[in-house]
Amino acid sequence: MQKEFTLRLKPQEAASPETIQSYIAQTAGCPPEDVHGFLIMKQSIDARSKQVWINLGVRAFIQEPPVQRNRISYTFKDVQHASKSVIIVGAGPAGLFAALQLLELGIKPIVIERGKDVKSRRRDLAKLNREGIVNPESNYCFGEGGAGTYSDGKLYTRSSKRGNMDKVLQLFYQFGADETVLYQSHPHIGTNKLPHIITAMRQQILDCGGELHFNKKLTDIVHSNGKINAVRTADGDTLKADAYILATGHSARDIFVLLNRQQILIESKPFALGVRIEHPQEIIDAAQYHCSVREAALPPASYSLVEQVNGRGVFSFCMCPGGIIAPAATDPGELVVNGWSPSKRNNPYANSGMVVQVSEADAVQYFKQQKQSVQADALLLMHFQQAIEQKAFQAGGGKFVAPAQRMGDFSNNRGSASLPDCSYLPGLATASLNEVLPDFVYKSLQGGFRSFGKKMRGYFTNEAVVVATESRTSSPVRIPRLPNTLAHPQLSNLYPCGEGAGYAGGIVSAAMDGQKLALMIHQQWI
Repeated sequence: MQKEFTLRLKPQEAASPETIQSYIAQTAGCPPEDVHGFLIMKQSIDARSKQVWINLGVRAFIQEPPVQRNRISYTFKDVQHASKSVIIVGAGPAGLFAALQLLELGIKPIVIERGKDVKSRRRDLAKLNREGIVNPESNYCFGEGGAGTYSDGKLYTRSSKRGNMDKVLQLFYQFGADETVLYQSHPHIGTNKLPHIITAMRQQILDCGGELHFNKKLTDIVHSNGKINAVRTADGDTLKADAYILATGHSARDIFVLLNRQQILIESKPFALGVRIEHPQEIIDAAQYHCSVREAALPPASYSLVEQVNGRGVFSFCMCPGGIIAPAATDPGELVVNGWSPSKRNNPYANSGMVVQVSEADAVQYFKQQKQSVQADALLLMHFQQAIEQKAFQAGGGKFVAPAQRMGDFSNNRGSASLPDCSYLPGLATASLNEVLPDFVYKSLQGGFRSFGKKMRGYFTNEAVVVATESRTSSPVRIPRLPNTLAHPQLSNLYPCGEGAGYAGGIVSAAMDGQKLALMIHQQWI
């Protein structure tokens, strides 16, 4: 028979299948030889007390042969001669999962992506890291798989009510992710493994008669009488379909400018701005696991921190244990940093975004202080984001060298005479970050760091380095859509989607949004 059990084990016990099987037998009240196998259904870490515990939900096979995990295999239809087609602009998680959903429904997806395929992107990332040269169309944000491909594949979201989260995880598993994504509380794929999964998804789209075109940048939208008639691309092509999903990501500023110029309604959207902070991983391990040395059975520790400072939220974002800080700019002369981890999370550093919420009023005030005139329109916060990135680039001295300070120096308004070793490959330059960041962001972070140091032993230390600037946390623009059809209010066959439209915040939520729009399009056609 099959029975479900919940076990609470020490890390070294949870790492041993034989020990797990022994505990199952004890709990079931049967001899160990009666337990023929088990599957882990849920796994989480409880580090609230000095003794760290692993919580396991298991399905045990007692006096019967074990079976493999139930792999839900989704079926995709041949759409080569489908009567309906949808152009999807952007091959990030929103666009790819919209395309897969359309294949299930028998609708032909035509994906156009401004960047390169996932393998070719690597050469451009290497140039950016080693030579300080950014390709505006192929970088950490643009290209097959979108920003998520090279920001390490965290598959955790608080937005599960927005769509079918289990289906997203099952699809990642179907296309090559490890089965741990199905049961870990904070599943993670790793930047080294994601490209193979993305490539498998692309092949599925092509095998079913869908299309996926790289180096195909949207430059114009032809519309009349409340509908899109066609889109034009930089290479001179004019493409037509029955519907259009706009899933261009949070960094496609040219798309926001295009929509604004064509008087297609967009809205300014608050976002968060700050820095990326890096500690030696051993400091985070000691704080979170209450130990001097992390035991081998435990993964590198992570954290999630939030605090109110003078009425502003200061919070961690995209925490990467055993990770690397990377240059995520999309244009020359602008400096953005992000973080990622390989699947093993085995680098000696832990980094996280640490950011402060920004409003339209903040941006207006900032430009007034800088004695710069700016139009308070839908692009206001985009221009503000851009201005801070340009300041950071100048402060670093060029070639994407990042301005930085030690945490203690940052918090005490001191310059840093030296900087600790850091994972950021283009390199760091000592700078006073109060000359880079807006005053309200700088002061909020100062208060936040001190507060976090009280919550988390060892966090507030001069061994940590603060690197500017973390500014692409989410889109500074929202593209509105009607609640009943999810289409744009002005264009009935345009469907704004994912992070770039302001409706997602990570791989899973973007993927769910893509699926949701594909289903809505199909529903309106039946």
